[in-house]
Amino acid sequence: MPFLASILAETQARVAALQARASDLAKRATAAPFGKPFLASRNETVGVIAEVKRRSPSQGDIRPDLDPVKLAKAYVRGGAQAVSVLTEKAHFGGSLEDLTRVAASVNVPVLRKDFILNEVQVLEARAAGASAVLLIARIVKPNQLESLARIVRYWEMTPLIEVHDVSELDAALAASPEVLGVNARDLETLAMDPGRVEDMIRRIPPDVTVVAESGIETRADVERVAAAGADYVLVGTSVARQDHPEAAVRALVGVKRQSRK
Repeated sequence: MPFLASILAETQARVAALQARASDLAKRATAAPFGKPFLASRNETVGVIAEVKRRSPSQGDIRPDLDPVKLAKAYVRGGAQAVSVLTEKAHFGGSLEDLTRVAASVNVPVLRKDFILNEVQVLEARAAGASAVLLIARIVKPNQLESLARIVRYWEMTPLIEVHDVSELDAALAASPEVLGVNARDLETLAMDPGRVEDMIRRIPPDVTVVAESGIETRADVERVAAAGADYVLVGTSVARQDHPEAAVRALVGVKRQSRK
């Protein structure tokens, strides 16, 4: 089965199993402390969101023995303005426990990155202390995307709505995104197309905060997407696999942001 179809089938099974816990999760979400505001403003320089991840389908093992809290704290010392935590287990080695521990341990906002299909996963994120939830336009219908974005906001988190190509942009913009991510990686084929990111960024209204995702490894990569108008970059493998992740993040911060016209 192709990667995306496989992971969505597995996610649907997880969601079905979670439904029995929906009431308890809602209580925990209500009682959970509020997360830090997610990308509430844009600065003079391109902000870095650094990702806690053990492995990926495209790269294999990245840091299988990582300590999520230690890694997240290193990112923040290096200048990361937010931390992304992968919570999908089968393909990325993540967990809700990673998210809970990181959110309780750092003084920056934390994003839950997973394949979100249902409100019950939003409750999980809120209960774990997340400030934001990734919503992938490709994997849900436009009306579902709008509904999930409303639910994320209801629970006082920020939806980071992700697109890969122009065919997904109208649906993403219809969901009124405060923050829109543009992913260079095709989730169907796992192939990279960095040039597509730059073209997509230029199409996004200037009042929407834009995050360039995937394929950001060097300062030159940050400068490239900054020239197209990116406000933030989300970096994962390139910093998670380093022996000195603090220094790896620090090498990417400070690139001057350029406004989209």
